[in-house]
Formats: sequence, structure tokens, C-alpha cells
Amino acid sequence: MTPAAARTATSAAAVTTTPLGARRTPLLTLLPRDGALAWVRRGEGLVGWGEAARLEVSGPGALAAAADWWAQRCAGTEVHDPVGVPGSGPVLFASVAFDPAVGTSVFVVPEVVVGRRDGCTWVTVTGDADDEDRAVVETSPQHAATSIGRLAYADGALDPMAWCRAVAAAVARIDAGELDKVVLARDLLVTADRPLDPRRLLLRLAERFPDTWTFAVDGLLGATPELLLRRTGREIDSRVLAGTAPRGAGAEDDRLAAGLQTSVKDHAEHAYAVDSLADALRPFVDELVVPEQPTVLTLPNVRHLASDVRGRQRDDDATGLLELVGAVHPTAAVCGSPTTAAARVIAELEGMDRGRYAGPVGWLDARGDGEFGLALRCAELTGADGGRQARLFAGCGIVADSDPIAELAETQAKLAAFQAALED
Repeated sequence: MTPAAARTATSAAAVTTTPLGARRTPLLTLLPRDGALAWVRRGEGLVGWGEAARLEVSGPGALAAAADWWAQRCAGTEVHDPVGVPGSGPVLFASVAFDPAVGTSVFVVPEVVVGRRDGCTWVTVTGDADDEDRAVVETSPQHAATSIGRLAYADGALDPMAWCRAVAAAVARIDAGELDKVVLARDLLVTADRPLDPRRLLLRLAERFPDTWTFAVDGLLGATPELLLRRTGREIDSRVLAGTAPRGAGAEDDRLAAGLQTSVKDHAEHAYAVDSLADALRPFVDELVVPEQPTVLTLPNVRHLASDVRGRQRDDDATGLLELVGAVHPTAAVCGSPTTAAARVIAELEGMDRGRYAGPVGWLDARGDGEFGLALRCAELTGADGGRQARLFAGCGIVADSDPIAELAETQAKLAAFQAALED
């Protein structure tokens, strides 16, 4: 069975990158209301709009098909790029399905990209974008404060108690030796009084979570703390997160942090995630540096155990970034261990189609450099009810010692990250 392209535009066109110097306009304020594309952390990264080309693909080999499509497009593109850094020149934004063989992955070549790296800013224009599309016009930050009115929440595929029963069933299957870990997620539906403006949500997420990667691709947007793969030349980087504790106030916050650092359950969950990534990367790298112990990453709403894994791709290995992403995804951080058994349990117990939630999301340039995170702490703007509805997601790693009520509380803490961006 070959990958199926749901909708594709493949004609290439000239690409021109122009340096803008030390312009400091916040990148996210440049986005239009519709078609926002973003990958921003601490004010640097890429934003884009317009569609010079688009590919929607699914089926076995979907990522290889997308890589081939991108390579052919780049080969037929006339490029003028005096900036010459990762993210300048031709750029592809991507949001990959959690299961690329079944779900639909989306790849968009913007008409206009504005990038910033190490304080330097540039704009890239593809093809025949007219003067209005090319213009870099700042949107008032007041959009972030515009009220969307009251919010009505509704259960997604499973209500809280049904989801807790699913967690208990997963623990029983772990105890029976069927698998070691599984990640179970839940969704939450929200409807606002007025249409949801992605600019409001992205600006609020970036302000509250500056150390995460704020992203938007084809209506899926969020602030992920987890970097699946970054490739710069031959250098490979990843930030693995697994093991979570809530935040508290005063001495309670310190107690929760200390508990995470010493938690046998959370360290075991984290080790599965790190091992699965490292094992998947080793065939492609000469050197792989894996920390002996994780650090604690502190975010405004939760803490995570974190490991920064680094490697160097072999000089004789021609595997591209999209293929590397396909080789490492899904890690145990979003699926479980062993992968096949965990995926089967997810399909049987979770009760929903993840779509692009927990799938790779990010960007790729014509040199093969790029960054992909995992689509976590996110929501999908569904377009339902006149653009007033969104579907929020959160998940937890389930191991032998997991308690369903504690895991439910963890999902609520993670959902709160996006809820805070919605609420007035």
C-alpha cells in the first residue's frame, strides 16, 4: 500500500530571503488571523503565513513520501538566500499524525516566513505572493486581551471516571506482564461565545511558557516542552520528558519537587522514554551522549524529569530529518514500551482518535536542518460552531505503580496550560 496524498500542490517557485537586521518586533505579533504557522521559543524561531504549497499524506511510508516531495520541490526551486542559517531559504512547516500510517499528516510551504536567530531577523518570500502577502505588518498585542466570552467545557471521548477505569485496566495489563509502560491521553472540548483567535492563544502561551516551543500548524497549536529532534548540520539534539509533578505554594512546592527527584515510579517512567529514543537513534549516529540522571525542568504549572540527549549523525549516513523523525517516533514518552504492545493498549483503552496530538510538529529547511517537537499541551481548533470550538488534549505515562486518580490530576494540570490561554 502506498501513501495517499489527500491534497497536494507541488509546483516550485523562486524563494528570496532578505535580512532585516536587528528588528525586535515579537514574531508572534506578525501573524494574520487565518493560516498561522509558528515555531517560537524565547522570542526566536519562525512564523509564516500563506500557502505556496501543501501536502496531506497518510499510509505506510508517509514520512518518506513527504521527504521525497520536499526534496523534489527544493531541487526545482531557485533560491536567493544571503542569510544562510538554519530556517532561512525554503522552509516547510509540518504537523505529523500520531500514527502516520493511519492519520493524516500536514505539510505547508508558506508564502511568507519571518525568522529570527541569535538576534538577527529575516523574511523569506516564496513564489508570487502579492505585495499585501509579502508585507510584514505587526498585529496589535491587544488581540491577546480580546475577550472571547464565556467558555463551556464538555467531556471528550471519555468522562473522567471512565478514563480512570481505562488507567486501572492499563495497570492490570502491566501487572500481567503484557507491557512495561503505556501513555494514555484524554481530550476535552471547549466552546467559546466568540470565534477563537489563534493569535490570542499563541501570544498568551508564549508569555506564560517562554521556555517551551510555541507552535501552530494547520489549526493545531500549543506550547510543547518536549523537543523530539533538532538537526543542525550533522548535530542531533533531543529533550526527553517523562515523569511529572504538580506545582504548589511555598514549602509545598519544594516538597513536590523533592518528591519528583526521588520518585522511583517517575524515574522508571523516564528511563523507558530515554532508552526508546536512544535505541532508535544509535543506528544513525557515531556519538550519543545520554545523561546518567535526569534534571528537573520547572514550568509554571508542572515539573518534569528531563534529559537532553545529544549525538552526531554519521558522515556516511544520508538519512534526512523527516526519516529520522519517523525512525524515533513514537518514543515511550508518548506511546509506551514495548511500542507495539503499548500502541495496541492505547487503541483498545483510550477511546479516541489522537489525530495529530502527540505527533511530531515543527519545521524543515532545504539544507536538511530543522526542529521537531511533540504536539503536547495543545489544542486543535476544529472550526465547529463558527470557529468557536477547540479540542484540548493531555496524557500521562502509566506504569505499574500508577494511581488512576493521581494520573487524572496530572492530566488536569496539563490541560490547565491551555485553559489559561483561553480564559479571560
